[in-house]
Amino acid sequence: MSGTSEGPAPAADLIRPAVTERHIDTSPRTPMPSHPTAGAPPGTATAETRSEPEETLHEAVADAPLDAVSALRSGRTFGAAFAAAPLAMAVVDREDLVVIANDTLGLLLGTGSDALVGRTASDLVDLASDPRTWHAYREVLGDRQARLRCTRRIKHPDGYSLWVQVTVTPLPQEEAVLLSVADVSARRELQARLRHLQMHDPVTRLPNRTLFFERLTAALEAEAYEESGTGRIGLCYLDLDGFKAVNDTLGHRVGDRLLAAVAERLTRCAEQAGHARAATPLVARLGGDEFALLVEDSTGTEQLADLAESVLRALEAPFDLSGRRLSVSASIGVVERHAAGTTATGLMQAADTTLYWAKADGKSRWTLFDPERNAHRMTRQALSSTLRPAIDREEFVLEYQPLVSMEDGGVRGVEALVRWNHPQFGMLTPNRFIGLAEEDGSIVQLGRWVLATACRQARRWQLDHPDTKPIFVSVNVAVRQVWDSDLVEDVAHILAETGLAPHLLQLELTESAVMGSAGRPLQTLQALSDMGVRIAIDDFGTGYSNLAYLSRLPVSVLKLDGSFVRGFQYENPDGADGHPNPADEVIVEALIQLAHRLGLTVTAECVETSAQAGRLRGIGCDTGQGWLYSRPVAPDRIAELLTAPAVQAGAGKP
Repeated sequence: MSGTSEGPAPAADLIRPAVTERHIDTSPRTPMPSHPTAGAPPGTATAETRSEPEETLHEAVADAPLDAVSALRSGRTFGAAFAAAPLAMAVVDREDLVVIANDTLGLLLGTGSDALVGRTASDLVDLASDPRTWHAYREVLGDRQARLRCTRRIKHPDGYSLWVQVTVTPLPQEEAVLLSVADVSARRELQARLRHLQMHDPVTRLPNRTLFFERLTAALEAEAYEESGTGRIGLCYLDLDGFKAVNDTLGHRVGDRLLAAVAERLTRCAEQAGHARAATPLVARLGGDEFALLVEDSTGTEQLADLAESVLRALEAPFDLSGRRLSVSASIGVVERHAAGTTATGLMQAADTTLYWAKADGKSRWTLFDPERNAHRMTRQALSSTLRPAIDREEFVLEYQPLVSMEDGGVRGVEALVRWNHPQFGMLTPNRFIGLAEEDGSIVQLGRWVLATACRQARRWQLDHPDTKPIFVSVNVAVRQVWDSDLVEDVAHILAETGLAPHLLQLELTESAVMGSAGRPLQTLQALSDMGVRIAIDDFGTGYSNLAYLSRLPVSVLKLDGSFVRGFQYENPDGADGHPNPADEVIVEALIQLAHRLGLTVTAECVETSAQAGRLRGIGCDTGQGWLYSRPVAPDRIAELLTAPAVQAGAGKP
């Protein structure tokens, strides 16, 4: 059907091969940018995540019956079909010029189809503004790529924007390509609405957790590589104090309305904070009663502190919800740091930890992330996770501190003090791990080991020094050991196994654990006392101090808390002995007299100076314990002290 005269071939001839030969796209498609949001600027190229093949005219003809194909071989018939096609199309030559366009394309672009002839096709559908799309388009024009499909946002002459899906396909055996344009504005609008619903909280209409983390990740990447900003990022992570009580008492409907009201105030705080800056902090609801304010390109901790303060002030005023006035406060964890080297997970972990600190510090406040405090927490977690295996690996050792007679300086007993010889953190004192052991229950296993080891050592001293009066060993017992184990049976078994007499074992419990004991704890203490084991109240004077219980409990020893003993003497700036606190001396003297009237002995803890020891001796204290006599030492050092006539001051100091 080609013309016989010189000059350009008719438009029908240019697209005739598409009728007789179906082109199959087998080459890889060039990757395209992802969809921008509905509010993206014109000229943004995106790659469709789902390709819905459009039935172009030549594809329809390829599948038509042979007689229909024969009819369409007529240029006139084909031209009419091209012009009447509901899909906007144009034939474009290799120089990017429109050869022919149908009326549908003209209507879509707000002009006549004839006016499009000779126009630059890439300008009509904005293919040149994006370098990657422009390169792919040139590849198709040069017949080096099978097809281009992209989504563009173009401007209509009437002033509104529309989204179109552009497909460019080479026409085999012709020096042209077929450009088809489909209006996908409605679909894009629907996708934008669905994405908004997916990315926003239905109660507060704030960005939800998914969108927040999307923005946070993008912000970290941008701050880490852009040189124009501060390269820092900040986060206020807040939780409403007592919100659960609102839900439980007034119902979730009221709770949701309260959350929406809180969201409005947080949004106002963010808008006010953004007035003097380039960007407004992002406010998001992360779930439940948890909210976050993300500050991109932050200027330092002062900016975040000001934002946190404004949030606390904004929440101070009561909320009026249909005549019901509700008050709520918040605890806020504040984190501000360099974006480089920071991950979204790491930032949120730091914020969550800091929020927990704010809650623990009393609520209704903000707390700034403290690396040292966090390191201590991480160490605590590391110790907690390895505590039980450490008992099996025998990483614990015992040291012993003498309990010395105030009258003659002789060693009457020793207190067993456990140490953890940690392979990473070195020798750890009990205050680093006993609390952890009580929390996870491993104190039962550890306490049993301490008890057995101490009794075995006490028996060894007795056998090694038969001519010396046997000393007792004092072992600390946690309340959980009384509740979670059969302490009476454990003690009886260990005494029988080691051969130690019951009166040479003293068990120490804190005053708060002993005072007010009833039920099983009291029965346990009574059974141990009946067995002959000595029961001591440790740190006496700092707990309940319910003296009425002293006459009912099977207690034989009171250990005065070191705070009383330290009050016996002030320390002068020059290091000389100071003046005692008369009030402390009166209290201690009264306690000693009371204990003696009840048949109890008294041990003073934290004796550090000769002056303290002298005054304690003068008011009748029985035994003393402290660095004046010895620090906690190894068993062989205690053996040396047993042979001495009296413990010299500072005998156990290094």
